[in-house]
Amino acid sequence: MRGALVQLTSGRTVASNLEVLEAHIRAAVAEGAEFVFTPETSLMMETRRADVLEKARYEAEDEALAALQALALEAGVWLSLGSIMVKVADDRLANRSFLIGPDGAIKARYDKIHLFDVDLGEGQVYRESALYEAGREAVVADTPFGLVGMSVCYDLRFPYLYRALAGAGARILLVPAAFTRPTGEAHWHALLRARAIENGAFVIAAAQTGDHETGRATYGHSLVIAPWGEVVVDAGTAPGVTLFDIDLAKVDAARQKVPSLDHTRTFSVTRTETP
Repeated sequence: MRGALVQLTSGRTVASNLEVLEAHIRAAVAEGAEFVFTPETSLMMETRRADVLEKARYEAEDEALAALQALALEAGVWLSLGSIMVKVADDRLANRSFLIGPDGAIKARYDKIHLFDVDLGEGQVYRESALYEAGREAVVADTPFGLVGMSVCYDLRFPYLYRALAGAGARILLVPAAFTRPTGEAHWHALLRARAIENGAFVIAAAQTGDHETGRATYGHSLVIAPWGEVVVDAGTAPGVTLFDIDLAKVDAARQKVPSLDHTRTFSVTRTETP
């Protein structure tokens, strides 16, 4: 499979973000990409609640989403739209990832399950649950390249999700993200490599990068990790397109060497008290 990571520095305006994204997708297809991967919040990086609610759309009314479906059809390419903000009520959103086929149809959708409610210090406070509804279903989708397990950003810190996806047959694990710089510098590479190694799967993680209009700074370093843990490609910190090639036979090879998925057991936990 020849794929392409699209690394973005998304701003507040949907139309301008869409223009940049479409240009990157066309460039990737021109280089032979069969599957294009974009980061979390590809079409809008906005933090002000009122502005988010004003700009977000219900899925059926989202013209930017429809434009990307039309582009996938025109280009004949698979597109993982990492996530966009989708209204689920007039005052609530979902952080929703889409898998779009080369026929322009939405093949799968996934709402981010684990919401980023943290205080990183130095004024960096995030409360996604104040605006977003958490997803309730893990999603594995069929593609010509094998089964794909979907996730978004903060999900990366919950290994049981990826174990469930791999257990359901996923050979590729998607982690579109907008990691902060402090957490990215400390954990991004280590967590992605761990998810690949422990599940014997390719991990494909398209990321936001740079300094955004909102004042937020994201880490970049979109990555593809092979099932044995080696880095296939690291996009660094510049926005743009990074091409890569992967051989899905490496999934079988890794799982034959270490068949941990076959050795998974259920168990209970006993806590003892010290007298």
